Amino acid sequence: MSEFKRVAQFEKVSFDEYKKAFDDKSVDEIKSIYDSIKKPSRATKGSAGYDFYSPFDITLKPGETAKIPTGIRCKMEDNYVLKLYPRSGLGFKYRLQLNNTVGIIDSDYYNSSNEGHIFAKITNDSNEGKVLEIKAGTGFMQGIFVEYGITFDDDSNGIRNGGFGSTTK
Repeated sequence: MSEFKRVAQFEKVSFDEYKKAFDDKSVDEIKSIYDSIKKPSRATKGSAGYDFYSPFDITLKPGETAKIPTGIRCKMEDNYVLKLYPRSGLGFKYRLQLNNTVGIIDSDYYNSSNEGHIFAKITNDSNEGKVLEIKAGTGFMQGIFVEYGITFDDDSNGIRNGGFGSTTK
């Protein structure tokens, strides 16, 4: 078996950054959630996707949405992107959807003012009336690193400072 090229490193955002994602929990509750955050990992040596784990219990009735602060950031080589998808089983059983279809984490997001904190917004799009329950520490999303190229006449030189749509402002 060939050796894989290593292109990235997952880290936790700082506690100060993580607690900004909550306005309905005490500092002690947030600290407890933060301390239990698991960094993404592959389930098997043949897995392409790194499982992202829910930092807390989530219950979604059909049509309901949740915003998940993962507490994770990713440092990666410049010519790579991290693409985020729902875990296959949850998509198949519950039609779990990422609200932006595929999450795109650019390499320069790591240096943003929010420390490159990766969020996910998910919806239970079940048309069968199934309630989705994701327990804390359970994989709900997977990330795959993909190398990309640019056009010969590309001359972009902008610098990111933010997330969600910040590169088009």
